Amino acid sequence: MPLIIPGMQGNDASTTENSTQQWLTKLAGKKLGEKHDETTFAKDDLPKEHRVVSGDSMTTMDHNPQRMNVHVADDGTVRDVKFG
Repeated sequence: MPLIIPGMQGNDASTTENSTQQWLTKLAGKKLGEKHDETTFAKDDLPKEHRVVSGDSMTTMDHNPQRMNVHVADDGTVRDVKFG
């Protein structure tokens, strides 16, 4: 009998990879702020379930595939995006 996990389907990994790459393309090298410009991405346009993670941030270990984790450098510039 196959293992069935609610919310997980065979193609979710590739969908997540595509979504991660799309968000990284939008955010990499920008800072998060109130509105869009050449160097800033508006926080209001991030997915509802997101968190901003800096180098010294503590995070929970719960896995939530819908939550986008935006990793920022010390200066606030986005350096990576991951879901989970």
